[in-house]
Amino acid sequence: MLGDIFTEEHEMFRSALRKMLEKDAYPFFDEWELHKEVPRSFWRKLGEHGFLCPMVSEAYGGLGLDFGYSMILAEELERVGAGPASGIVLHSDIVVPYIEGYGTEEQKMKWLPKSVSGEYISAIAMTEPGAGSDLAGIRTTARREGNYYILNGEKTFITNGINADYVVVVCKTDPKANPTHRGISLIVVENGTPGFKRGKKLNKIGMHSSDTGELIFEDAKVPVSNLLGEEGKGFYYLMDKLQQERLLVAIEVQIEAEEMFRLTREYVKTRKAFNQTIADFQSTQFKLAEMATEIDIGRNYINNLVVKHIDGQEIVKEVSMAKWWISEMAKRVAADCLQLHGGYGYMEEYEIARRFRDIPVAAIYAGTTEIMKGIIAKEILR
Repeated sequence: MLGDIFTEEHEMFRSALRKMLEKDAYPFFDEWELHKEVPRSFWRKLGEHGFLCPMVSEAYGGLGLDFGYSMILAEELERVGAGPASGIVLHSDIVVPYIEGYGTEEQKMKWLPKSVSGEYISAIAMTEPGAGSDLAGIRTTARREGNYYILNGEKTFITNGINADYVVVVCKTDPKANPTHRGISLIVVENGTPGFKRGKKLNKIGMHSSDTGELIFEDAKVPVSNLLGEEGKGFYYLMDKLQQERLLVAIEVQIEAEEMFRLTREYVKTRKAFNQTIADFQSTQFKLAEMATEIDIGRNYINNLVVKHIDGQEIVKEVSMAKWWISEMAKRVAADCLQLHGGYGYMEEYEIARRFRDIPVAAIYAGTTEIMKGIIAKEILR
């Protein structure tokens, strides 16, 4: 099915990216995890080699490529680890599309070229201490005063939050709007804005090399020219772009399942117990067969959705299905793979331990499993 998408050019892109990652990412990954961030020098290397924001138009420094290239970027980064993949994919194919899709020509020229080159790191700030999946319940406000918006509020769990050069902030420009979602707007807040400061870098149980932090706005003074699109249309912009965001999460989690299975298959073929390899036990073989089946189902479903997404089809229901099912499937695979590693699976020097820690959050961010099921139910009960 993906043979119709992945041309020789796609595979050349993958090969070049993989070669670069083998040189500049894999050897340093443990260091990134220890320091809890991916260095800016790596972002710039990705940009220099043309791997960031592949879908951005050539007019703004990009290559104007199709989503297949973004899929390859997500897959290859995820093979390195969930930490770097999380922040880089979010920047490249989740935040930047908001700028290119809804920004003015001036805004595009200001932020896109440096986003493509890796000089700028971006973030999107939706979640608040008291509002996660309920976007309509956000409390961050933006009050207009002349040529500025005055922002007040807090955001949390923000990927790239500490190091971002600009943040697309989801806020209420009309707190009295009814229904409330009609009062939501997107405003770009740049590093150095008066009244904008970072909270603490959050200490997560996994995905350590993903920079995740808190953002605080105390009478932050942002030029009106930083409004993205129209006032009051923010919720609709978010809904429009969430299909691609959730598809990318599903792709990343699918890779996690495939990598954990690969590690475990190799381990059980060499680890011995009771005078035979663990792979010789029928219980192990059955467990591997179960995992392989579910992983294959996930891969085929993802590939089918990528074809439809590139064709421009609306697949909100199907992407929601993929996001919740593959996230939950990967959690099952993680638990089974850790079990098959035995005591060694609980040791930090074994890769399965890290991937086991990294995977649970996939069922939470970009819309929880429960939210996904609600969207699916709404679609099928129309």
